[in-house]
Amino acid sequence: MKLLAQISRVFVGVLFIISGFIKANDPVGFSYKLKEYFEVFHMPWLGPLALWCAIVICAAEIGLGVALLLGAKMKFTSWSMMIMIVFFTWLTFYSWYFNKVTDCGCFGDALHLKPFQSFMKDIVLFIFILFIFIKRKEISPLFSDRFATVLSYAGFIASFSFSVYCVRHLPVIDFRPYAVGKNIKQGMQLPPDAVKDSVVMVFIYEKDGIQKEMTPDQIRTIDSTYKFIDRKDKLVREGEHPAIHDFSIVSVDGTDVTEDVLSMEHVFLLVAYDIKTSDTKIQNKVNDFVALCQKAGVEFIGLTGSAPKDVDAFRHEHNSMFEYYRCDETALKTMIRSNPGLMLLNKGTVAAIWHFNDFPTFDEVKTKLGK
Repeated sequence: MKLLAQISRVFVGVLFIISGFIKANDPVGFSYKLKEYFEVFHMPWLGPLALWCAIVICAAEIGLGVALLLGAKMKFTSWSMMIMIVFFTWLTFYSWYFNKVTDCGCFGDALHLKPFQSFMKDIVLFIFILFIFIKRKEISPLFSDRFATVLSYAGFIASFSFSVYCVRHLPVIDFRPYAVGKNIKQGMQLPPDAVKDSVVMVFIYEKDGIQKEMTPDQIRTIDSTYKFIDRKDKLVREGEHPAIHDFSIVSVDGTDVTEDVLSMEHVFLLVAYDIKTSDTKIQNKVNDFVALCQKAGVEFIGLTGSAPKDVDAFRHEHNSMFEYYRCDETALKTMIRSNPGLMLLNKGTVAAIWHFNDFPTFDEVKTKLGK
């Protein structure tokens, strides 16, 4: 039993550290997921705190994972882990049972779990943590209790600092389909052998005020007392989906220019998912950069999910001499964790990405343009 407790300690500790690190690498993406939960539970007022909540949760996961591996403060560590796993097990159960949030974000973009998979993962984790909780008195520190505690706090502080760095710049490890080196066109396609959605045609009939779904075979057995309501396709097995499935670029007049943009030799995309909250301190840098792009014959466009009137007001206020195109806000948030952020595409392939805190000069990007 003591050996099993040690195995559980290592397994849970390592899993907490891995999960915490993946999310700490992309705290902005994790904050988007927390905002989804806040909306589901009718707590939108927590939205402005989502990013700080994400950073603290990641740091807590890593700090507790380190503490568990070292056997530090086992009473506090085991109680903290038990509270966390009970809460997250309930949360993933709610997501699965009521189909509210389709991806818990437990492992960020590195591994997408369906709601039921997330729930079962937490059930297994709960069993291990429960065993650790029961046997907590038999787990001794690997070093002195004070030294182990200091290392645990160091893990918390290191995770917190790492998350803040990734917020102010970009994820150090990019798991997204828009990472440098990825081709957006290819990301929008499925391989020929991909599993497709499986659907069946069902008919909805009503009798005595009760509606019932029926297959074509069942329809042959009903009588005239049934009233036809509707026909629909019902999904019975979900197939594979492209890594990029919501990306399109539309001009102000409604023309889809996605193919044109992805075919350009070089094009800079200034991505601002919400132009009203876009950082304005770099607008002079942007304008200077655009002027040099136009002089060098390099395309530069903006992508936003904001309304045209907001875009027009922003352009006039900041003298923006380039066109903004419409794109799905969620897709833009996925493309780059910065508002605004700069992306360079070479024939649809992501050549470079910059946070607004790292906005480059034109001389710095010349090598990526072959100039």
